[in-house]
Amino acid sequence: MSDRRNQLGEYLTARRGLVTPERVGIPGGGRRRVPGLRREEVAMLAGISADYYLGLERGRDRNPSVQVLESLARVLQLGDEELAHLLGLASDKPRRTRREPVVETVPPGVAALVASLPHPAFVEGRYFDVLASNPVAVALSPRLRVGGNQLLDVFLDPEERALYPDWEGTTDCYVSSLRRAIGSDTDDPRPIELVGELTLASARFRELWNRHDVSVQRGAWYVIDHPGVGRMKLNRERLGVSGSAGPHVVVFHAEAHSPEADALELLRMTALTP
Repeated sequence: MSDRRNQLGEYLTARRGLVTPERVGIPGGGRRRVPGLRREEVAMLAGISADYYLGLERGRDRNPSVQVLESLARVLQLGDEELAHLLGLASDKPRRTRREPVVETVPPGVAALVASLPHPAFVEGRYFDVLASNPVAVALSPRLRVGGNQLLDVFLDPEERALYPDWEGTTDCYVSSLRRAIGSDTDDPRPIELVGELTLASARFRELWNRHDVSVQRGAWYVIDHPGVGRMKLNRERLGVSGSAGPHVVVFHAEAHSPEADALELLRMTALTP
């Protein structure tokens, strides 16, 4: 993971590279050394001096006003979630001591609920560790066992990758969600470990990580190509655990009386067969 001391500058640089001159009304004629906007173009459009903006990118000024950040967000075409991420980076305060790893736990009632559900269900931690799961979830993907990590599996395990016909969209969602989960909390040992391993092992992860995209995981339809029951379009719900800011319960389910519902029932019966 990059140096936390200039997270704001790195984010501005990455997002600047994603905005073409044409998108902000600047003619893009001639050869350009940068893929997106130049620093002076961002400064001009945001109404600040080029030298001040350069200081932001290089970490010389770490206390920009909210008004300046909102202007930059407008120029860089950031959405609400990305603006919140930008504001969080600007308000970051360095820690004096290294953090100890946080051990995420699953309340007994939540674990019992997950075990009792007839649908594939599991508890994922803040950084996509599998903290609890039921047999139907493991039948859906053998990687959804306690101790697994969805990020490592979806990027590095060929069998997990094969489950997702839209693998590129799936990985895009995971990385942008990871960015938001980390925020400015960049000295947590767990994401440092994950990002380091994935950066070394996956070119796709490096590409997405360098974009600095930010998003929130929400309920959505996922298409899963299961080797045993075929292709299914399943709804993936992500529910917060009361009293906890990290773990979420994830449940896959299908429309009633659909082929997907029959396929999930077959998975359930397979999972329960001794």
